[in-house]
Amino acid sequence: MTITKEYLQECSHVYQKAAKNVKSRIVVCAGTGCVANGSLEVFNLLVEKITAAGLDVQTSLHYENSDSGDAPFLHLSHSGCQGFCQAGPLLSIQPEGLLYTNVKVGDVEEIVEKTIKNGGVIERLLYTDQTTNRRCMGHKDITFYQRQQRLVLAQCGNFDPEDITEYIANGGYEAARRAYTEMKPETVCEEVKVSGLRGRGGGGFPTGRKWELTLKEKNEKKYVICNADEGDPGAFMDRSVMEGNPHSVIEGMMIAACGIEADEGYIYVRLEYPLAVARIRKAVDDAAKAGILGSDVFGTGRAFTLNVMEGAGAFVCGEETALMASIEGNRGMPQPKPPFPAQSGLWGKPTVINNVETLATVPLILLHGAKEYRKIGTESSPGTKTFALTGHVVNTGLIEVPFGSTLREIIFDIGGGVIDSAGNIVNDQFKAVQIGGPSGGCLTEKHLDLPLDFDSLRSVGAMVGSGGLVVMNKSTCMVQMARFFMQFTQNESCGKCLLCREGTKQMLSLLDDIIAGNGTQETLDLLDVVARTVSKGSLCALGKTAPNPVLSTFRHFRTEVESHVFHKRCPSGQCKALAKVEILSDKCKGCTACTKKCPVNAITGERKLPHRIDAEKCIKCGECFKTCKFGAIIGL
Repeated sequence: MTITKEYLQECSHVYQKAAKNVKSRIVVCAGTGCVANGSLEVFNLLVEKITAAGLDVQTSLHYENSDSGDAPFLHLSHSGCQGFCQAGPLLSIQPEGLLYTNVKVGDVEEIVEKTIKNGGVIERLLYTDQTTNRRCMGHKDITFYQRQQRLVLAQCGNFDPEDITEYIANGGYEAARRAYTEMKPETVCEEVKVSGLRGRGGGGFPTGRKWELTLKEKNEKKYVICNADEGDPGAFMDRSVMEGNPHSVIEGMMIAACGIEADEGYIYVRLEYPLAVARIRKAVDDAAKAGILGSDVFGTGRAFTLNVMEGAGAFVCGEETALMASIEGNRGMPQPKPPFPAQSGLWGKPTVINNVETLATVPLILLHGAKEYRKIGTESSPGTKTFALTGHVVNTGLIEVPFGSTLREIIFDIGGGVIDSAGNIVNDQFKAVQIGGPSGGCLTEKHLDLPLDFDSLRSVGAMVGSGGLVVMNKSTCMVQMARFFMQFTQNESCGKCLLCREGTKQMLSLLDDIIAGNGTQETLDLLDVVARTVSKGSLCALGKTAPNPVLSTFRHFRTEVESHVFHKRCPSGQCKALAKVEILSDKCKGCTACTKKCPVNAITGERKLPHRIDAEKCIKCGECFKTCKFGAIIGL
């Protein structure tokens, strides 16, 4: 079957007919976070309880019987990640614009009876703004959503990611149709080039330029690869797009294939993303069954087929040459460049590799025009960027903002502010943000008003990376944070080049010395030399950027590092070996409970009089701290 403009319009018409009698649409978030918290159980019980209440409910629209009957019904469906992960599981009701948060199985019966049947609102399930103590009825009332500009994520929380007809009804595959039937490959590349779109995987290379270079290569066989091997700790942007809007990724790949004259593509997904894998596989199958993918794309006689491959979870396979080696059945290890993938990529053929977010952005550019797209963001970094916002912040979750937004806007407006370990807002306790994951660096209070874009971040020794944002308050030890990322990169090093394999191991060992109180000036000097050597001499981007967290910690928190080394003190009190354990005389009751628990007899004192700890004997095991009922022991 040939897919034409009329066919896409007919699909949209079929969807509208099937949905014309929907009284209310109930959408349950089925992103990984909400699923882990029980949203599927909520969904299944909703079906049961709504049916038991005598109401007509459809969990998928009946397109084949769209003309039968005019009785109103409820449409209950899944969605991908709605972004507000802190408040999940989420349940929204349209057109009422109602959003319920932290929905549990035990809430279902009340939701059906009070809201679905009678139109009432359950106040306790509404989100409460912590700064104003105001109840919010829906997305439009919540600051977390108000301050974003959701383009790539616009449909992720609104429609069923497993319904290709709904995707088409919302303009899906129209951009790909235009590319294949109305544009030349050179025109496609030029439009993306004019848009200024830069790769969202971290490097920020101009996407149109990459496509243009691949188009110029003369070869009968070319490939398009979607790099969905998202491995940064705390990052889940690509996963959420694949779970919430998989067809947008496929459409982006089709446009890329048209632009470079490729006839085959691969989506390389992490094995640890089972839900994303399932949904992207179904989307590929549905697109093939519909005739959108196949041997005659949009009646042009050109072919494009897609394969989905699961990666084994190696972080290094996010590097494009290692990823291609893995697809070819070899061990995922980086190769020297040049040649670049545009010249000799998968199986030696010209290949374009883009990440999920980049590809999902492409259809928007062709639909609305490159000039319109450039109105968003900054001159050198047009468009929006998704971030995974985590750490010591009120609202954690998935966000999307225009390039040029500041950390202050993200943390204090969208994020709701900085919190302490008890969840209390303590905005004066902001310390730093780790941006870009293991490849990125720290941004401090002086960077709160720095516009976030590729070039401004590079100027302060950081990078956008894939989009992880970890907010830290003043209880965080920056040496331990640097160690955390170094441990990760050391574990994930493929071992091919000496500098990365041994250098990351040595940096980790030197950081351990500092945390253990064994650091010296020589330790600092050696750590600096090794970090810069690994950065300059490693083969791939993993090794070259592995020292970034260490170097940025040295740059922005030198005093804290030197306190560990020269004063044997951890300012945040997190390094156990450097903790100074004391008994507060004004709080100690002389009950002797701690003396009985101390395994090394380091605590002395008479009953009913303040006790003392011998620092020489103390092994900092924490038994006294756990035993004391009066909060008299500090430093542990």
